[in-house]
Amino acid sequence: MTDAAGDALFRPVRSGNAFEDTVSRLLQTIRLGIVEPGSALPSERDLAARFSVSRDTVRDALRELSRAGYVVAKRGRYGGTFVCDVLPAPQPAAALTADEIDDVLGLREVLEVGAVRSAARRALSATDREALWSRLREVAAAGPEDYRRLDSRLHLAFAEVSGTPSLVGLVADCRSRTNDLLDSIPLLPPNITHSNLQHEAIVDAILRGDEEAAADAMGEHLAGSAALLRGFLA
Repeated sequence: MTDAAGDALFRPVRSGNAFEDTVSRLLQTIRLGIVEPGSALPSERDLAARFSVSRDTVRDALRELSRAGYVVAKRGRYGGTFVCDVLPAPQPAAALTADEIDDVLGLREVLEVGAVRSAARRALSATDREALWSRLREVAAAGPEDYRRLDSRLHLAFAEVSGTPSLVGLVADCRSRTNDLLDSIPLLPPNITHSNLQHEAIVDAILRGDEEAAADAMGEHLAGSAALLRGFLA
């Protein structure tokens, strides 16, 4: 689990919809790859404390996610609640208007171009630099079944090294909305190849401290995804 992204999502939920928000937040951590397939979620006690809800609410949320095929409970000394090794196939997003799609994509551009600009102007630690290379290698080696999840982790890593902790939660929320759109269109191998080259350019620019190059590379990357989404969905 990435600490900043985990902290951003494992935060108190709204009390009026505690059960629904707990389910939604847990699904975000799973679908964005913050807790990977086969890995354990925090304990019920820990989740209840982080979300500021009762353990009964957490237990109910985990029970429903188990029924839906996202998590599995394991007993014994090393037991707990684990993310399933194979997750349910994403469901197509509800039809959106062109304006609604533009809203998601516009917010993504504001947040993610800003994130890489901020990251590039910082003096990154060795840990930050290695985290970027690690996430880049993971998504470059990903197969179709893992690509969206590992791509999400890389984009969250850009926000994590931006130096603005509150940005991570905003990027995670926006990425969830974006993934709902991306899951509704096919993975196109030429686009994946192109995206991986753009990812490398973004990471390289951040590590060189070239703010403008990082922003330009991210802008180009997002424009490519936006063109496909508008072409398929608008």
